[in-house]
Amino acid sequence: MLVIVGYVVVVVSVFGGFALAGGHLAALFQPLELLMIGGGAGGAFMVGNNAKAIKATLKALPTVFKGSKYTKAMYMDMLALLYELLTKIRKEGLMSVESDVDSPENSPLFSKYPTIMADHHIVEFLTDYLRLMVSGSMNAFEIENLMDNEIETHHHEGEVPAHVVAKLGDGLPAFGIVAAVMGVVHTMESVSLPPAELGILIAHALVGTFLGILLAYGFVGPLSGLLEQKLHESTKMFQTVKVTLLASINGYAPAIAVEFGRKVLFSTERPSFSELEEHVKGAKSR
Repeated sequence: MLVIVGYVVVVVSVFGGFALAGGHLAALFQPLELLMIGGGAGGAFMVGNNAKAIKATLKALPTVFKGSKYTKAMYMDMLALLYELLTKIRKEGLMSVESDVDSPENSPLFSKYPTIMADHHIVEFLTDYLRLMVSGSMNAFEIENLMDNEIETHHHEGEVPAHVVAKLGDGLPAFGIVAAVMGVVHTMESVSLPPAELGILIAHALVGTFLGILLAYGFVGPLSGLLEQKLHESTKMFQTVKVTLLASINGYAPAIAVEFGRKVLFSTERPSFSELEEHVKGAKSR
């Protein structure tokens, strides 16, 4: 919603200011300039990226128009799930969660948290490391190193769409200049026309530069920053699971291990100790 509102503000401010200054909005409607800028940028986008990067970018772009799913409620559900799993392990042993780990979709514990189950990446991350804990063949340092490598891989993959969009935005002003130069060339080959008509051709050419800059800094460029913010939010969920499981492996009680996980959350989503305690008690009673 904020993206759409922001785009409306950009359009109203730029075009509204131009109109209030006495400009004619019809003069800015230059579909051929948009064709040159958009077509050139689209072609460069295909040339500069492989199929995986293009697919990842096209998949990520629709998410910028949706709110973040990593809310305070989701983090609380994650911590409550971890608490229940670690409590079960502490009371009944590591083998007690083997069936939950092997088939989380059929697990009574996991099924209580549909928001977590909807994110298959985090479920896979959690169950994979619980499975390693059950196997008992790795120590805390080895698991931590493996977790760090996986989180780093996830982060690098998530950075691809943001970098692609940033490069696309950086190239738009240049394509705007290309469109403007083409317009100037057309004007120069039409010098026999009356001055009034030449002025119109020059105005059309300058619109290319304007559109390239506007699209870059008003529409495309900000999306790369938003994609990076969404990536940091998704990475924080993995870090929460990592810190909580490592605390458990190192011998801390479930309540303390979950507190470790709570502490790594961003302050805007971090629940208080009492909030989390009440949520966990409510989840256990379900």
